[in-house]
Amino acid sequence: MNKSELIESIASESGLSKADSLKALDAMLGSVTQALQTGEQVVLVGFGTFSVKDRAPRRVRNPRTGDVIEVAASRVASFKPGKGLKQAVAGDVAAEASA
Repeated sequence: MNKSELIESIASESGLSKADSLKALDAMLGSVTQALQTGEQVVLVGFGTFSVKDRAPRRVRNPRTGDVIEVAASRVASFKPGKGLKQAVAGDVAAEASA
């Protein structure tokens, strides 16, 4: 599903227009991004938690040349799925496996 398909889905599920759905989605994504930039977590109960994790500097090896490369420390966005999302996804897999 891409962004335009997601907007269509939001519009059909909520009864909002596509323009209002786009505004709502952009506002939600912007709010999550701003919270993560300030180091906050965004917890959506039943769906999951967005957070920022710090990666330590590390050495990696280029598999083609064998050279060791230093990778600097970085901050990365992280998502941990909640119980409801895990169950919804697992339920679909279990239903397909039994079919």
